[in-house]
Amino acid sequence: MGDELLIAALACVIVSLILVIFLFKRITKLSTKVEALTVLVKQSDKQRETVKRELNELRSGTIGMGRRIVELEKKLIKQSEVIEEASQQDPQAKLYSRALKMVELGAGIDELMQECELPKAEAELIIRLHAK
Repeated sequence: MGDELLIAALACVIVSLILVIFLFKRITKLSTKVEALTVLVKQSDKQRETVKRELNELRSGTIGMGRRIVELEKKLIKQSEVIEEASQQDPQAKLYSRALKMVELGAGIDELMQECELPKAEAELIIRLHAK
């Protein structure tokens, strides 16, 4: 019975060694995969940081462009107001504005000459340029 017990113990040791070797190989493979995944995660983090930095640059550029557009809109409004004021103060411009409106409504050369006090040549030119 001593030999049988020795054989059983030896069989258990051999099975245990085989199991340890199998587990060691499995752990080695898993360790390699973990290292590969760690490298991928680090690369992804670098790419994410790069994209984040670029996005921040784009955002700040967009904000700057928005501010410039607002400033330009304000300047444009001021220029329009100045032009409007200038055209209202100039009596000659008022006459031409009136003449253009009359032409749009279908007025003829004689009407322009009488109502806007324009020479015949100017009345003809306005009608040719602005008549529909």
